[in-house]
Amino acid sequence: MAGQAVRRSIGTGSGEAAATPAGSLAAGRVARARATLDSHVSMPAADDRPDPVEVLVAQSATRLPELVPIRYGRMLVSPFTYFRGAAAVMAADLARTPASGLTCQLCGDAHLSNFGVFASPERRLVFDVNDFDETYPGPWEWDLKRLVASLVVAGRDNDFRRKVRAGVVLAAVGRYRQAMRRFADQGHVEVWYARADLEEINLLLRDQLSGARRKRFAAAQAKARTHDSMQAFRKMTAVVNGRRRIVADPPLLVPVDDLLPDTDRRELESQVRDLLAGYAATLPPDRRLLFSSFRFVDLARKVVGVGSVGTRCWVVLLSGRDENDPLLLQVKEAPPSVLAGQVPDRPVTGWRSEGERVVTGQRLMQATGDIFLGWQTITGIDDRTRDFYVRQLRDWKGSAVVETMDPETMRVYGALCGWTLARAHARTGDRIAIAGYLGADDAFDRAMVEFAEHYADRNERDYGLLVAAARSGRIPVREGL
Repeated sequence: MAGQAVRRSIGTGSGEAAATPAGSLAAGRVARARATLDSHVSMPAADDRPDPVEVLVAQSATRLPELVPIRYGRMLVSPFTYFRGAAAVMAADLARTPASGLTCQLCGDAHLSNFGVFASPERRLVFDVNDFDETYPGPWEWDLKRLVASLVVAGRDNDFRRKVRAGVVLAAVGRYRQAMRRFADQGHVEVWYARADLEEINLLLRDQLSGARRKRFAAAQAKARTHDSMQAFRKMTAVVNGRRRIVADPPLLVPVDDLLPDTDRRELESQVRDLLAGYAATLPPDRRLLFSSFRFVDLARKVVGVGSVGTRCWVVLLSGRDENDPLLLQVKEAPPSVLAGQVPDRPVTGWRSEGERVVTGQRLMQATGDIFLGWQTITGIDDRTRDFYVRQLRDWKGSAVVETMDPETMRVYGALCGWTLARAHARTGDRIAIAGYLGADDAFDRAMVEFAEHYADRNERDYGLLVAAARSGRIPVREGL
């Protein structure tokens, strides 16, 4: 029953659900709010915003200085990679755009590459949002605007014509709107159970993708299934002097033995052991028992992502029954969300740390999640206290290669992202009010097409400013990593 509802919700038919806005927003308020849909096209004036390079430089002040040049090098590859790393820049822009006043839990960085597949606890591939470093309560429009802007920026990088880009955005926003209206007509539990199971998605895509595209999609799923702890274990570790160790690949992966002298290394390892002990207390009792059966083996610093480069990130190797029963965890620093200073009214939350913020946001938004997801706060060897969250390094994880997408693939993929975002927002926001605000027509969809193009223009100008900063020596750059 629930599976059929999910298939109807993800499906691509033009029919709308008969959701009627009722509940928290009266019909009159919905009508008045909908009269402002065209205002979503607007952008803050160029002279009414912070210097984007200064925003990025300010973020770098708390990061590992030797890794910051890698971050800039990755951002400088293209306007799209710049966009990926510039969540803080866009957050400041979004704070100056119109909003309906309706809020939910946000991903905070809902661009095209932050969706993907991973394993559910039942060992089935599911599709969902997969990055929550910036998660925070705020206006639901912000996530959707970040998604559509990423579609246009990526489409331009892939040389799609404007009309084609418009079709991609309309598909994504249209699917978000249709899904939200369907979710508005469902009960709370039914919405909570909804998820994008890859087996169901495969059935839906049979009539939407050509045979060649379906084969590529199936190959990507097969590849994702190989991205597990055993694959990472074989790739990242080796037996050294009779002991299993993480293999160095500097500067992207540096074992603690190569990073610090003996005294500091022992102190850091002790602190990480303490972190893991405290982290275990944030797991449910059954997961805590499972985790207690593993023992610490080795530790290495890892460079991850684009926008996250320079934050502290560790890979921890643990062993279960024997060395052929490994568990690789990623322990990642959790600075404050880029949205924290931008939302109109600071929300009241029960978070005790930024790590708990990330984990709570992920559990609220994802339909199913990592069984080892948790958090902890520690004081480092520099006597500074930092928050971290912990998850498996790999568990059937995979994401789309945006740079190789053709228009039809991006249209279908963007629509799937739109449905996924609607499902995540429907769990924590007033789905009836949001559905009423969006309405049955495509007025909001078309406003998003114009907004996305305007923001892509701005992103290209900002990318040019970062290029100029690199050429002038204002920022340090290390390319090719």
